[in-house]
Amino acid sequence: MTDKLTVAVLGTGIMGAAMARNIARAGHTVHVWNRSRVKAEPLAADGARVADTPAEAVRGADVVVTMLYDGASALDALKQAESALRPGLVWAQCTTAGVDSVPELAAHAAAHGLVFYDAPVLGTRQPAESGQLTVLAAGPVEGREAVTPVFDAVGAKTLWTGEDGASAAATRLKLVANSWVLAATAAAGEALALAKALDVDPRHFFGLIEGGPLDMGYLRAKSALVLEDRLTPPSFAVTTAGKDARLIVGAGERHGVRLDVAAAAAARFERAAAQGHGDEDMAAAYFASFDEKPGH
Repeated sequence: MTDKLTVAVLGTGIMGAAMARNIARAGHTVHVWNRSRVKAEPLAADGARVADTPAEAVRGADVVVTMLYDGASALDALKQAESALRPGLVWAQCTTAGVDSVPELAAHAAAHGLVFYDAPVLGTRQPAESGQLTVLAAGPVEGREAVTPVFDAVGAKTLWTGEDGASAAATRLKLVANSWVLAATAAAGEALALAKALDVDPRHFFGLIEGGPLDMGYLRAKSALVLEDRLTPPSFAVTTAGKDARLIVGAGERHGVRLDVAAAAAARFERAAAQGHGDEDMAAAYFASFDEKPGH
């Protein structure tokens, strides 16, 4: 294995584009594909080769990274790339796909002799752009020499959760982490909405909790996006947050756990998207507290 790899990145949205740039900056050859080519084309300026099909992107690659909307999208992309797949090709599946989807993806990889890694990432736009994501990974020790340079290019650290990608160990940890992130996002929005309704200056709320155990940098960051009307470009979009919330609720249900907060968050994201905020930052779930868009 040489120091420099050829990496195919399938999916160049908020996260995928940033990851592709950092992989290219690390000196690797990068092929990119996106269902909407216009989202992939700017990466040509970073040295990436823009492909028209998943098969074209994957052909000649050492590692394939999928960073798509969900597990079904990742599986569809790999099926479209079947003519270019070869035994021993490494597949790092970075989409938040859900616990039930990962074994299906792993089975598809096994059927084609691919080395499969369940590798969702923790972080949003800014850490993705700066190469400071946390990679949660599960997969065989043999083959890690190929995928580790890719993880190093996109993340500040890699947390290995097991040696069997099909176990979805990494995805299970990601859903637990996301359940906290989405709950905190929803709570921040509701606190701001209640402050608005009760004519409370948000600065008084922030001053009240400042420096104490209830204070959170995340609360202040998400609140600032709402209060300063900086919801675009999103760090993590409302529609994607809603998808993740539904995955979390479903995982809980299938394992006998009722997740009331996650279910409520999913409903808030769905309402915000219906109001036209789907492509805004997930902090825009704030608007789900109102029948009409309020002034700030």
